[in-house]
Amino acid sequence: MDRTRMLFDGWIAGLGTSSGTRLVLGHWPGSPFGPVTDVMVERADGHRMLLAPTAELGRFVAGTYSFDEVRTVPIAVQRSGTAWAVTAGPLELRFTTGGRGRLGLLLRSVPPPLARQLPWVRCIDLPARLLRGVRTYGSAGNGRREWYAAQDLHRVTTARCVLDGVDLGHLTDVDPPVRFGFGSTPRSPALVRVTTTVELPEAA
Repeated sequence: MDRTRMLFDGWIAGLGTSSGTRLVLGHWPGSPFGPVTDVMVERADGHRMLLAPTAELGRFVAGTYSFDEVRTVPIAVQRSGTAWAVTAGPLELRFTTGGRGRLGLLLRSVPPPLARQLPWVRCIDLPARLLRGVRTYGSAGNGRREWYAAQDLHRVTTARCVLDGVDLGHLTDVDPPVRFGFGSTPRSPALVRVTTTVELPEAA
């Protein structure tokens, strides 16, 4: 019996807003679905929404994480230096990033081939939970396993988010943690360079 591993290589940005809405952007230049971007949104009342550019990607992500609503919408990403601009259907997101900090420098010091190895990812899961309240390895939906190989981290320094025509307020921590899967993003707004692996259940 074989397990299929799906690799998504790119960036995850997690940030909070003063309205209580938290957002997680996944920007994947390399993925089994081609270059794609998705956005996970959790409102202050706990409603969880996925914005995905295709129904196929939406089904896969919704089979890995938990949502109350999935929308298929056009998504566009522009990046210029430290500035990101994202449009995703009803969402407009603009943010900028700053320096790495000590954790970013530490992640950058690990050779990428080692950082992507599952034994290394499992080894740093506990320290990550203690230091940042995040998880690097765990069980996902429908019998899937998932792990995150973080290779860099930058602070998100400014952000402006508009959802359904409503300004979500100023940038804040991701607090409370988002509840899409087994773990959240770092509490402090951050952009993480990451390779995410989703391992599907064994096929008969």
